[in-house]
Amino acid sequence: MRYKMKKSNKKSKSDYKNTANFLFEVGILSKTPRSGFHFLGTGDQSVAEHINRVCYIGYALAMMDGTVNISKVLEMCLFHDISETRISDLNYVHQKYVERKEEAAHRDIADSISFGEEIFGIIEEYEDRQSKESILVKDADNIEWIMALKEQVDQGNTRALKWAEHAVKRIKTENAKKIVNEIMKTDSNAWWFDNKKVAVSYKSKEKNKK
Repeated sequence: MRYKMKKSNKKSKSDYKNTANFLFEVGILSKTPRSGFHFLGTGDQSVAEHINRVCYIGYALAMMDGTVNISKVLEMCLFHDISETRISDLNYVHQKYVERKEEAAHRDIADSISFGEEIFGIIEEYEDRQSKESILVKDADNIEWIMALKEQVDQGNTRALKWAEHAVKRIKTENAKKIVNEIMKTDSNAWWFDNKKVAVSYKSKEKNKK
């Protein structure tokens, strides 16, 4: 059942103050570490860095799908980990021993701002995992983790490969499965060297014209 908030179109001084506080709060995500890397032994990533790439992955999956609401997908990507401003990032081991009051965090964040009902609604749809958009975004979330692990594999962490292979099993949609298949076969530096080849080729052509 969707959480209902008191809503008013009239903006007061406190609305702007609350919005300012909200914007400061989401900034903490850039300072909140993803705790899985501690157990992995190498690498590091903030929650904000994770969300950033999830948004790009979600957009790519939505465009490839062609039937989902892209705006909704991007909103889900943007807000899917917002509770971590208040509960931090708890990995699978942590969650076995710590009560994760994620819904309470979502409600308190939503209550703090005049447009919170919309945010809570999009998070609730994501958590329910019934709509095509929510399933796609969860795939985007998992793909980002797989990519982060593949980057560690390419730097020599063999443990990361086992973790990535386990994460691959959680992918649901066909496009996501095909992308992940390519991710696991592709060196994470390939894009950089391909671009260097293009740049060298361009410079050679320009030099020959002179």
